[in-house]
Amino acid sequence: MAKKQRKQQEWENNMVETKTIADRVVDIILYLVIALVALCSVIPMWHVLMSSFSDGKSLLAHVGLVLWPIGKFTVEGYRMIFQNASIVSGYINTIVYTVAFTTIGFLLSAVTGYALSRDTKMKKPVTLALMITMLFGGGMVPSYMVLRALGWVGTVWALVIPGCTNSMYCIMMMNAFNSIPKEMYEASHIDGAGHISTLFEITLPQAMNMGAVIILNLSIGQWNSWLQASIYVPNKKALWPLQLVIRQITSENANFLNSSNPDYSRYLIQFAVIIAAIAPIIIAFPFFQDKMEKGVIQGGVKG
Repeated sequence: MAKKQRKQQEWENNMVETKTIADRVVDIILYLVIALVALCSVIPMWHVLMSSFSDGKSLLAHVGLVLWPIGKFTVEGYRMIFQNASIVSGYINTIVYTVAFTTIGFLLSAVTGYALSRDTKMKKPVTLALMITMLFGGGMVPSYMVLRALGWVGTVWALVIPGCTNSMYCIMMMNAFNSIPKEMYEASHIDGAGHISTLFEITLPQAMNMGAVIILNLSIGQWNSWLQASIYVPNKKALWPLQLVIRQITSENANFLNSSNPDYSRYLIQFAVIIAAIAPIIIAFPFFQDKMEKGVIQGGVKG
């Protein structure tokens, strides 16, 4: 019995990979590089966050990074931006646009990806057409002319619909569906399920690692969008998203020192609006991290 245990222990020891000195050096270098990249990413945001809680006059005279609030701790910058009714309206508009844009965009990507994953006569021509649109685009002026002809200029539709269709996301979903065993499709058809049932009840739940990546990218892209609103609804402030409202507030606040009795708290607005704009994305990101890692790995596997 002891001999058997000794052989088992020797076998387990042989299965354990022992790192060489070179391997450990490479690991240390990788950890240092990752730590440096993380530090370079965190420091600017920390600077902005601490600046938003600083005293406006003291911060204006300060030079260099802000690691702790300068002067008296204050939330005056946040109070001033949220007293602005356009900020609240911009938040509501951005949430509505983001939810609508993400929902429609993901459904279009999922349906198109499923159709392209099936063996049909038009699979190759349609895939080729999608890939061509990834390389060439009509441009801003033709897009504006099309939307004006549709009567969408000055409406919410111009901010939501045009960007919903993305060829890259369609192909990513196609690869995700291709990675699902064909036996799953055959079993669903034997059970009498149609394409709609097969897509939403069987295959889509298995492709949601890739789906989560697409949902997050769609959400972030729409949340940070302001250019479309400045082109299609420039005179309708009630429809402005948060980012365009922030752009206007920041530009209006740039010359506050020109007044005879400047309110130095207005200097904090440019920092407070950045934190207010990115906070929802930072809060939501950890919930997608696990699925994003799996989705990126899945996207690298050829279907």
